[in-house]
Amino acid sequence: SRLGILIVRHLKRLERVILGYLEVSDGPEEEARLGILETLQCTIEHAWPRMPCRLPVLLKALLRLLWDVHTEQGPTPEPVRAALLHRATQCLILLDHCSQGQVKVLLEGVHSSCEENRVRECLRKVQEST
Repeated sequence: SRLGILIVRHLKRLERVILGYLEVSDGPEEEARLGILETLQCTIEHAWPRMPCRLPVLLKALLRLLWDVHTEQGPTPEPVRAALLHRATQCLILLDHCSQGQVKVLLEGVHSSCEENRVRECLRKVQEST
């Protein structure tokens, strides 16, 4: 957050780091994933003019994270899972705002075909955000 809009200078490298951390579970407390979601949220807030071109990659990674968190059978406690789902949902909402509603349009088909309640709930929050 100290870099502000200057974060765009490092966006390509930062995106690779964010995607790498989102893909891999780091144990029951998921500290790295929670931290990287916070980093992504801060990055979206500061570099929002550059986010629409990164939307396809980030949307795919966040949806995969939602699904992975929901389906993983590991020792992760329920409050940690809920925190991951909440932060990922917040990132999706921010992406939607900076892309003038493109996320909502792209998620319409996903929401209607998804049968998992927790994932549907996250998608519903994104669809209902203003």
